[in-house]
Amino acid sequence: MAVPGVDEQMMGAALLAAADVGVDDIPVGAVVFAPDGTELARAANAREKVADPTAHAEILALRAAARAFGDGWRLGGCTIAVTLEPCTMCAGAIVAARVERVVFGAWEPKTGAVGSLWDVVRDRRLSHRPQVRGGVRENDCAEILRAFFESHRQRG
Repeated sequence: MAVPGVDEQMMGAALLAAADVGVDDIPVGAVVFAPDGTELARAANAREKVADPTAHAEILALRAAARAFGDGWRLGGCTIAVTLEPCTMCAGAIVAARVERVVFGAWEPKTGAVGSLWDVVRDRRLSHRPQVRGGVRENDCAEILRAFFESHRQRG
């Protein structure tokens, strides 16, 4: 259940994570929080930096959180905050990790899989369906993306 202000604080941490992105990577940040609200892991997109198509912020944060949380690969009771609506790969990983809540900022109508293009995380055929809250600090999250793409168009 969302607690007023807590999701916004979590998104603030995800925005800080996005600021750590490499110069050529799309600025997306993700942070995984334990059930008590303790930060377990944070990451920024690193596909270009490490030449890995799976190096999305969510995947990197989930991997690190699983190592820190101590329940193997399961992240039951945890929340992931991410600045951009997760894609199908990331949404699938979130479901597979048994994350309890997904909080995201900007909607992604072209590839979003948490309600925009698809809704992987709430598919009734799956045995685990996390709670979702989208649009948290949406303008802040969308602005860093807009600025990134604008600067890349100018660089040509």
